[in-house]
Amino acid sequence: MRIVDLKTYVVDPHGFGGRNWVFVKLTTSDGIAGIGEAFEIPFDPNAVVKLIEATGERFVIGSSPFDIESMWRNIYASGYDQHPDLTKIAIASAFEIACWDIIGKAAGQPVYNLLGGRYHERVRTYTYLYPDPSKPRQGYLTGEPAEFGERAAHYLELGFTGVKFDPVGLGTARAPFQLSPRTLARAEAITKAVREAVGDKCDIIIGTHGQMTTSSAVRLARRLEKYDSLWFEEPLPPENKSAMATVARSTSIPIASGERLSTKHEFRELLETQAANIVQPAVARVGGILEAKKIAAMAETHYAQIAPHVYSGPVEAMASVHVAVCCPNFLICEGIEKWSGFYDQILVEPFRWEDGFIIPPSKPGLGIELREDVMLKNAYRGNRPAIDISYNSIYEDYP
Repeated sequence: MRIVDLKTYVVDPHGFGGRNWVFVKLTTSDGIAGIGEAFEIPFDPNAVVKLIEATGERFVIGSSPFDIESMWRNIYASGYDQHPDLTKIAIASAFEIACWDIIGKAAGQPVYNLLGGRYHERVRTYTYLYPDPSKPRQGYLTGEPAEFGERAAHYLELGFTGVKFDPVGLGTARAPFQLSPRTLARAEAITKAVREAVGDKCDIIIGTHGQMTTSSAVRLARRLEKYDSLWFEEPLPPENKSAMATVARSTSIPIASGERLSTKHEFRELLETQAANIVQPAVARVGGILEAKKIAAMAETHYAQIAPHVYSGPVEAMASVHVAVCCPNFLICEGIEKWSGFYDQILVEPFRWEDGFIIPPSKPGLGIELREDVMLKNAYRGNRPAIDISYNSIYEDYP
């Protein structure tokens, strides 16, 4: 069996989940097709498609879908760099996920059965707090503390057992910031409102985006400890793991990080410096399903847990589910509300989300199929502005 055809699709998601979704479809000489996804490459999607096609022609077409390690290493070492480049590894991730989909279909098994089998019967999910859809869309929630509490109560009522929010509300372009007293106070007020809204029925998650200096993150963590957050996410920019470790040592809140890292090599450093004890691989950026499984195994030896990051399309989302199902140290998986809306439209069969959990599919491969007609109808045309998640620095007192 050889891979003989490659197609790409760039889809406008019409909502949350990134600026666009980039899918790869591989077809074998036996007529088996597999789908993959590359996570949020920050360039024009038309340029990304050319990179995918060039990589596919060089390393994927003509190869066996079973030779994942060989294909992955050939892509990783191309250009004589052997370095965790986010663009290259996201492309490798798309091919790798598609190959696993093919392998599962050829074997007649869901992917998780080929990675150790089902350890968890279902996959717990959380969501960010999103604005009331009846109000003008504003990206992530940026209202008053009471509104955060109201939205948290709404998601609790839907069945979620975990909700995430960014109480700092600053963009990252000029980060890291030393937070002002007003911003610190507001972040505490927001966190207090969310905790009071959900009580002890739901985990609350501080989902910051690397906006703070080390000292400012420590100051904020001390204010928020009493609200018992499940974790404090990426308080610092991701490149300085020793600084992140300083924050981790100074607070009782677990530190989570990893959505902006790729390959086991960057996660090794995160774990060895004890910068985080909850790791968040984005499967379509980190190197794919097998690389995420290796990262989970490394984390297990450090008694760390995994919480896959998912802010993307349904292919990465389901790939994350397969990784989560077979990892003993899985904690919780990110979701975009209930993975409904446009997700339901683009999938032949929607995800099974029940009371805060995804029920893993039993079909071979990833267990999902994309509707090509919907992808083509909603193809990226370069004319939709990205949803603003910069918060417009609305909480910032001074630069």
